[in-house]
Parts: sequence; C-alpha cells; structure tokens
Amino acid sequence: MSEDTDLSTLLAVLDDEYARDILTHTSVEPMSASTLSERCDASLPTIYRRLDRLEECHLVTEETELAQDGNHYSVYRANLDRLELSLDDGSFSLELTYREEDVADKFTRMWEGMR
Repeated sequence: MSEDTDLSTLLAVLDDEYARDILTHTSVEPMSASTLSERCDASLPTIYRRLDRLEECHLVTEETELAQDGNHYSVYRANLDRLELSLDDGSFSLELTYREEDVADKFTRMWEGMR
C-alpha cells in the first residue's frame, strides 16, 4: 500500500459502488472515462472523481492511447491485483499486490497504438 494511503482511506474508496464498478471493468481491459460512464451508468464528473480517488490510492493507472485519427485520449487500467486484510493481535494489517506489466507488453501496446 502507498505510504500516503491509510487503511481508512482505502476502505472508504472501496466502499463506493462506482469505484468498485470502475475497478471491475478496467480489470478486464483499459477503458476511457466516457466508456466507463456508459458501463457504470454514471455521469462523467462522477467517473472522474472516482478515478481521481482510485489513482491517489494507486488502484488504477492512466495511460494515453492514440486514436486512428491521430488524437490522444486517456484510458484507465486497474492496477490492483490482490488485497488482503487481516486482523492479528488487535490490529489490522493490509497488504496490496499490484499488477506487474511486462516491459515488452507495454512497448508492444504503445507501438500498436502508433500505427
């Protein structure tokens, strides 16, 4: 877990239905905010607020993709792989595991986006 993110903050973010929906959808494939708005049945401002909170907790990452017409746009990908909450001797412990993307895969995705 990020040093800047405490347990209460993380649990508050995950308590939000829209944030969980965003994580669920972006764990399958990267999505733009407008696509997330449609899939989550939420307004764009709602989606952007949740994305900001998820990014602050390092639960999603923002990537830039190149459209066919040459324009750039942002897509979001879930960064969370595993979350483990445990209670031992009167205190909670939280362990987060983030997705690891192979450098070659990232380069390939970037290269394909430039064609």
